[in-house]
Amino acid sequence: MTLPTYPRYKDSGISWIAAVPSGWEVTPLLGVARERYESNAGMKENNLLSLSYGRIVRKDLESNDGLLPESFETYQVVQPGDTIFRLTDLQNDQRSLRTGLVLETGIITSAYLCVEPMGIDPNYFSYLLRFYDLSKTFYSMGGGLRQSMKYADVKRLPVLIPSKSEQMSIADFLDRETAKIDALIAEQEKLLALLAEKRQATISHAVTRGLNPDTPLKDSGIRWLGQVPAHWEVKQLKHVARPGTAITYGIVQAGPHYDGGVPYIRTSDMSGDRLPLHGYALTSPEIDASYTRSKVAAGDLVIAIRATVGKCLPVPPELDGANLTQGTAKVSPGDEVVPAFLLSSLRSNATLAYFDSMAKGATFKEITLDALRRAPVLRPSKEEQLEIARFIEGETGKLDSLQTDAERAIDLLKERRSALIAAAVTGQIDVRGAVEVQAA
Repeated sequence: MTLPTYPRYKDSGISWIAAVPSGWEVTPLLGVARERYESNAGMKENNLLSLSYGRIVRKDLESNDGLLPESFETYQVVQPGDTIFRLTDLQNDQRSLRTGLVLETGIITSAYLCVEPMGIDPNYFSYLLRFYDLSKTFYSMGGGLRQSMKYADVKRLPVLIPSKSEQMSIADFLDRETAKIDALIAEQEKLLALLAEKRQATISHAVTRGLNPDTPLKDSGIRWLGQVPAHWEVKQLKHVARPGTAITYGIVQAGPHYDGGVPYIRTSDMSGDRLPLHGYALTSPEIDASYTRSKVAAGDLVIAIRATVGKCLPVPPELDGANLTQGTAKVSPGDEVVPAFLLSSLRSNATLAYFDSMAKGATFKEITLDALRRAPVLRPSKEEQLEIARFIEGETGKLDSLQTDAERAIDLLKERRSALIAAAVTGQIDVRGAVEVQAA
């Protein structure tokens, strides 16, 4: 889509906006939006709302982190057309979207700032603030980064004011175009989910049924495994570990960071598809020496035994000699098992079902070291393991390539959406004609 520009521009006087259409005005936020606070004392409203990824969404009042109903009397009531600012934790979180437009009456935490637009279209105002948000404007206000801000800190924020009809045209245009982009993003996200399902199914079938569909089967004796190839052995994880090693808990206590020390792996380091090579907390050599049993070597497998129970990642050569903290465990594959096959086995639906059945805990799930050691593992011949491992690598490689393409497409669509919002609310494109054509 190619859209025209305005015939004339002028200096906006705003450091992060070079020029705006000559007919637009610039006014401080206090001239178009006032702070509004309405207490929810007496539980006037119970429609719980939250700011999530730049949108105001509903939350379940009954399952809000254990808060009792009377706790929500300290919340504030918000109305359709209000704009919410989350101006807390500015130093530690510079990625979140911090503004959102309220679409329905409800309650939201009083830690957020609520403003009521006056004389400015709420939808246009919301898109303009989204541009400021994406430009990270709030992080540099007031002469430096602050932990939090209030209305007094943002009331001088310059606001671009087109005519009322232009505001509505911009909002209508962006509603339509961002909806198209969001639909495309949703399709790509659906594709990612399907690829993840296909990946998991491919791995699970290969390590529990093998590659030959005509292979005779036998009952494994394990409910979540069902039938398996008749010539495969059913072992416990401890029986396929390298002799002389132990399947061991991580026991290094998280403590002060020690520059130049030994990295230790936490469950928070296991969120991705592989262990990161950098960014670990470091413990002192003295503490590390006290916990030699939980040190890992290249080729070992690290398993989460708390929270994300069963998450399994291989140790790369760069982390040889690292240690483990609580919530993690390690296993060193023995000579009779191919590490890549064992890794896929531990990632299969059957093994994850076992971990889920053994996990206990109210606050977070956790499995015992004994349960981990007794985890069932199928063991075909080493030659068949190699064949299966190569097959999985080839098939998941294709799926990973498609996943990368979909993720890149999502990134490009999000960039397009951000650029479109920025261009429209700053007048770099004139969308009035596009809206009139659509209406016609």
